[in-house]
Order: sequence, then C-alpha cells, then structure tokens
Amino acid sequence: MISINNLTVAYGGFTLLDEINFHISDGEHIGLVGKNGAGKSTIMKLIMGIDRPTSGQIMMPNELTLGYLPQIMSYSKERTVMEETMTVFIEAEQMQQRLDEIGEALATRTDYDSKAYQDLIIEMNELNDRLAMIRTDAPQVMAERTLMGLGFKKEELDRPRSTFSQGWNMRIELAKILLRRPDVLLLDEPTNHLDIESIQWLEEYLSTFNGSLLLISHDRRFLDRVTTRTVEIMLGHIHDYKVPYSQYLVLRKERIAQQKAAYENQQRMIEKSEEFIERFRYKATKSNQVQSRIKQLAKLDRIEIDEEDKSALNVKFPPAPRSGQVVYQTKDLVGGYPGKVVFQNANLTIERGEKVAFVGRNGEGKSTMMKLLMREIDPLAGIAQQGYNVAVGYYAQNQEDILDKQETVFGTLDRIAVGDIRTKLRDILAAFLFKGEDIDKKVAVLSGGERSRLAMAKLMLHPYNLLALDEPTNHMDIRSKDILKQALQRYDGTLVVVSHDRDFLDGLVDKIYEFREGQVKEHHGGVQEFLERRKLDQLSDLEKAPQPTPVTTPKQNAAPKVADLAKPTKSFEEQKEERRRRKLAESVEKRIAFLEGELKRQEEILAAPTPETDIDKVMRDYLEIKRELDRKMEEWMELS
Repeated sequence: MISINNLTVAYGGFTLLDEINFHISDGEHIGLVGKNGAGKSTIMKLIMGIDRPTSGQIMMPNELTLGYLPQIMSYSKERTVMEETMTVFIEAEQMQQRLDEIGEALATRTDYDSKAYQDLIIEMNELNDRLAMIRTDAPQVMAERTLMGLGFKKEELDRPRSTFSQGWNMRIELAKILLRRPDVLLLDEPTNHLDIESIQWLEEYLSTFNGSLLLISHDRRFLDRVTTRTVEIMLGHIHDYKVPYSQYLVLRKERIAQQKAAYENQQRMIEKSEEFIERFRYKATKSNQVQSRIKQLAKLDRIEIDEEDKSALNVKFPPAPRSGQVVYQTKDLVGGYPGKVVFQNANLTIERGEKVAFVGRNGEGKSTMMKLLMREIDPLAGIAQQGYNVAVGYYAQNQEDILDKQETVFGTLDRIAVGDIRTKLRDILAAFLFKGEDIDKKVAVLSGGERSRLAMAKLMLHPYNLLALDEPTNHMDIRSKDILKQALQRYDGTLVVVSHDRDFLDGLVDKIYEFREGQVKEHHGGVQEFLERRKLDQLSDLEKAPQPTPVTTPKQNAAPKVADLAKPTKSFEEQKEERRRRKLAESVEKRIAFLEGELKRQEEILAAPTPETDIDKVMRDYLEIKRELDRKMEEWMELS
C-alpha cells in the first residue's frame, strides 16, 4: 500500500534517516518507536508530502486516503464544536448530490447500450459504495458519538471552539479524522491531551479499525493494545519487528544478544586463523594450509553488531529538606475563576512523603488545584494551605508559554541558578541529554520532548521537598519516562502529579484524587486499583447517562458483550482453518527446534576449529541456518 524505498533525510552534515526501507500493508497497525529526535514525526511528514526527502521515494496508490494528526496544528476557531465536526460530511453531501443528478439522468435517457450510459452506472455504483462506507448512521449521531467518546459533554457541543484549550481543539481534529474513515491513519502522539477514559475509548476504536495505522506514542500499553508491528528508528536506521511493543523489547534484546554471540564466535575463529597464519607463514610444509586460511579470511562475511543509541537520562533529585507532616490541606475548598466554579467542597490532605496523582477528565479542575497549591490563584471559598517549611518545585504543562524561546538552553538555567549549583549546570544539562553544542541551542528550535527535559532540569537547581508536576511526560520518549519514573520513586520528598499516563503512574503513586463532575474524591492505592473501582462506578452510572461507543464501519465488528461470550462464534470453516494453523504452527516449532540444534553445533565448531575445518563453509552454513531460523520464528509468530 505505502512503500518507503531507500529514503534518506540529511541536514547539512547530519543524516537523520539513512536509506531506510519498509512497507505499510493494507490493514497493518504499526507502532513507530525511537527516541525524541530520531525522525518518527519526519517520516509521517514525508508520507503526507509536507517534507521532502534528500533521496529515495515514497510510493502509494493515487486513490489512497490519508488521515494525519500532527503534534502541533493550526485550526480555525470560528465555528462551534459540532459545526466544525460536521464539516467532514461536506464531501458526502456532494457525493449525494451527484447521485441525485445521475438518478435524474438515468430516468430520462434511453441510450442503454451507449458507453456514456454504462459510465453513469459505474459511477453510481462507486458513489453508493463510498457512501455506504462513510454513512453507517446519521451524520449528526456519528459526530456526537465520536465527540462524546473523546470526552466532550453533550452540552459542550454547541460551544465555540475558541472557548476550549489547545488540547480540546486537538480532540475535535482527531474526531474529524476518525469520522472521515481514511484508508490510512497517521497519528503523532494522539494521547498527549487525552484523559484516561478517552484513551480507553480511542484504544477500542483503533483496535477495531480495519484500515492501516501508523502510530507514534510514548504510552507502551496503548501501543500494545492497538498495534501488531513495531518499527524502531535508531541512529538513522530502522529495525522491523512483526510484534507489538512489549514483545519487540524481548525480541530486540534477543537479537542483540545473538549478534554479539555470533560476533564473538567469529572473532575467536579469526584470531585462531591469524595465529595459525603467523605461526606457520614461513614453514614450507604448511604453506598450502596458510594460503587457504588467508583466502578464507579474505572471503569471510564479517559479522557486525548493530550500533545502539545508549544515551539516556541520568536523573537524581536532590535530597528533600524536611517539611511538616501535613504538606498541603484543603477544607470545603471551592476552586475556579470569577463567574465559573470548577469544583467545590474539596477536602484534601497530602502528608510528607506521599506520592499522589490528580486524575480525571480534562476541564474538571486538576490544573486549577495545582494553581491553588502554587498560590497562583485564590480559593473562591474554603481553605487551601501549605504546611510548615514546604518548598515547591513546579513543572507546568504549558512549557510553550513559560520557557523563553529566545533564550539558550544553558541560559535558561544560568538565569535562575544561584550559589554553588552554577558550577554544575553543564553536568545537570548533560544528565538531561544536552551536551556539546546542544546547550547553545535556542529554546525556539527545541522539540517538544527537549523542552520537557529542559523544564525538568530546572527542578534540579533547588532542593525542593514538594514536587508538583503537571503532565510531565508529554512528548517524552519511553526510555526517558522510565528513568524519570525511577528517579521519582527514589525521591524522598512529597510528589503531586497530574497525568493521564497509566504506565507512568502505575507503581509510582499510592493515593489518587479523582476530579469528576465538580467533586474531588479520594482513592487509596495505585492506578490499577483506581481503574477497577472506576469501572464499578461506571456500571452504577449506566442508568444516568449513555456511555459513548466508538464509530463503527460495516466491516468492523463490535466487541462482544460478556453475556455473548459463551455463545458459539466460529463457523465450521473458521474452526477448520484454526486447526490447520495449529498443525502448521506445531510443524514450524519442530523445525525451529531442529535449526536451533544445528545452530548450536555450528557455533561449537566455530568456537574450536581444527586445521582441517573449512571455516568459510562453516560460516556459510551458520549464516544460512540463522537466516532460516529467523524466517521460521517470524512464521511462527504470525501463526500464533
């Protein structure tokens, strides 16, 4: 469907992508992974034709439809939420008008055998097929269902777009893309501005989406649930795995280990051959064997180990000064802004050393509570107070507005650092992957992930005993998120974090405050326990409000209800096919076991060759067995 051939992207003397090749087939769901700045977003822009490669090409059918959600977008704010969303159906209306025109023409024409008449019939059939794909329900119903699935309330659909934040406007654009039902979805970090419930809705939609999907995400659970293939970009090259993200991590580790083992075996063989040559080079009786070894080494296909990008954050927060037992407390707190109450009767108690998450639907007051905690705004009523000797380090979500775009990376820290810490600024920046010339970059040219890292580096300048982090992992790659999470787990102060990232919160927080429908509810335990309780709450709420469901197409199959799981769902032909695949998988397993035994035997020969060993033949056999084993492993994964 989409073929990427020998694609190279270079800027000056730096090569971002180096002759990469891969293919996106019909119906494939691919996760595009790699560190910030590896070139993931660039690939999407190249497919969309926004950017052009230095060399190589991207081939796709002319009739292929693409739906693209970038990280940052521009949009009109003149219409209401529903008016803007309904614009996606303009094309369908035009198609319907054309159908009406064709119907009128066919009703009056009598030249049934003419080419013009047959062309009208063909066009009418094509238009009917396309409309059947687009319209599975009334457009208004489809638009409302999708918007509510992405978190909008019904009463918000008639509000102007200008009254919503960038995150909510991104959801409108995502709804429009999903409603268009393109052949291929290109989604660049779609979960960055979604709350937990909206992410779950999007997961369900994408897991049943029959088109092709190319997804960039730093949420490993999201990747696992909606993708079946992982393409990794590392140091300009790609590594393609026909498995979801978690399995890719395992296979990637195994691949590197196998490469290293084969490389070490070959190096030992080369070393022994060179020893033999050096030892008997001038001995006439061994001259033939020496020449044979020299020729074998010259023809040898040298094994190389794929270069790895091992750069990673090295974060350790300064020790936290001791605060009072109660770090932050509210009593009957009413939060909001003049003329707008966001939540009321909030009673929170956060004690020293606790790690707390604020979760809930966007707009329910999480960031408002953060601003109250930071004393940026005053309560509308009630009490909100910090405890004794509390020093707060604040990471705000809107880094675009807070960081000075004209300042350099080094200058951003140097401007606020005082005392001895000024001598360690380069070390702090290096810990956040700003090294060499990077520290002289202007903030304006940094990627979203780099700005997140710079803002986090600012928190290292002072020993805070309360860290208040508002969406700290947006735009961070998975490895950086893991290291930040580990650093926060070791942090000995108090943590309050706003996040929708379940994987980041899991194992990090021990108490959750849920912001919902103007109330703040306390949940003890981690995020998994919270989600289990929340599902029970939803069951009890079914009578109060209908739950949004994903848009479906005629080809899609809705997830079965629990009561239906016991019913037979497979036809005789499907059961027959399943048995055939199971038998084939068993046959492939036997072949894999045989090949692994052969591979081990060849490794033993390479580890201890004799003068009579034909090293060149052994290496050829070894590589051939290895290639067949890789093919069989892929075949087994597909059958399984």
